[in-house]
Amino acid sequence: MYLCAVKFENTFLRIVLPEMLLLILNGANSRADNTLRADYLQHIDSVVSVGFVTCGPGNEVYSLYGHTALHYKDTERGTDVAVNWGIFSFSKPNFVTRFVFGLTDYEIGIQDFRDFCELYRYEQRWVKEQQLSLTAEEKLQIADAIEENYRPENREYRYNYFYDNCTTRARDMIVDHLSGKISYAASPHEGLSFRQLIHLYCEGYPWVRFGNDMLLGLQADSKTTTSERQFLPQETMDDLGWAVVANGRRLVTGTTTLVDVPQIPVDSSFPLSPRSCALILLALVIVITLCEVYSRKQFRWFDALLMVLCGLSGIILFLMLFSQHPTVRLNLQLLLLNPLPLFFVWAMLRRHCRWQYKMWIVLLCLFLAGAIFQHYAEGTMLVASSLLIRNIKLLYSEK
Repeated sequence: MYLCAVKFENTFLRIVLPEMLLLILNGANSRADNTLRADYLQHIDSVVSVGFVTCGPGNEVYSLYGHTALHYKDTERGTDVAVNWGIFSFSKPNFVTRFVFGLTDYEIGIQDFRDFCELYRYEQRWVKEQQLSLTAEEKLQIADAIEENYRPENREYRYNYFYDNCTTRARDMIVDHLSGKISYAASPHEGLSFRQLIHLYCEGYPWVRFGNDMLLGLQADSKTTTSERQFLPQETMDDLGWAVVANGRRLVTGTTTLVDVPQIPVDSSFPLSPRSCALILLALVIVITLCEVYSRKQFRWFDALLMVLCGLSGIILFLMLFSQHPTVRLNLQLLLLNPLPLFFVWAMLRRHCRWQYKMWIVLLCLFLAGAIFQHYAEGTMLVASSLLIRNIKLLYSEK
């Protein structure tokens, strides 16, 4: 699933001390009257710039979709920092479990901008900056908002990979402090679902796409609005590139490539796709079923294995019912993979499982019909067909 983030790497990542941040962003305290305020605005307009930075994808799962940050620069004070909302640490207790259940907390981080770029150069990921056309008042409001967000009590936020991530936070820091309403040009990806958008950035990674599709439920197939589509860094970069503020001002005046590296080759170490594995399973099921028919024997060990595998896989999808991520709770693939088969294994081995076969057949038929409403992970329809063949065979063999 979508993880727009920057790992805590001590070699490359230096968080700027709070005292330095106050030196960077403070100054509003000197605005005692209108004259001082006008002088300060004139000063900030000439020496301060804010850029929107987009970073390319990496090879790690959490980095496939890129990253976003803001570039805050004050030429008079010699300040040059990156502000990003993707700081997390894998070393925190129960990180994976908390992420699965939507309980992961990310935080804002500020670091030297050169170090920020060098990290991405080291990871062979491109970095582009869009220069923003901001008024002095807008720059001041953004600076004040960053300062407020960086206070210790405000730094952390509850991460959600679609609705509240490092990209949406950076975008909102700009858009929410513009003097007029922003409008976007039409996008070729307008109206795509969350799932379809993710697929665009998973080309060449079939198992990553499979994992995403297994966890994402029915809601992930709903059409996205322009704002919702901007959970992806490159989508936001493209939208801002043509955005216009209410007074007719183009928000982006130019784009600079700060780190230009060759595209990372796709890692295709595992030769089989999910569909290929599902086809192998279907072929194996057909062969074993035909052997049973001709030999008049029952290979119940094979069905026991299928039940255990389906049941263990189903535990993960079952737990998603309790996740805080809204797009994973209602998942029709639970009809295919759920913990129930684990309770049927012993009864099946003792040949007392007719009603369970009937129930599983009904669930599998409902799953196949559910493909009308939800996009399933690659190969799961073939898996359902394999299980349906086995359950029908077992049901008739116990007459």
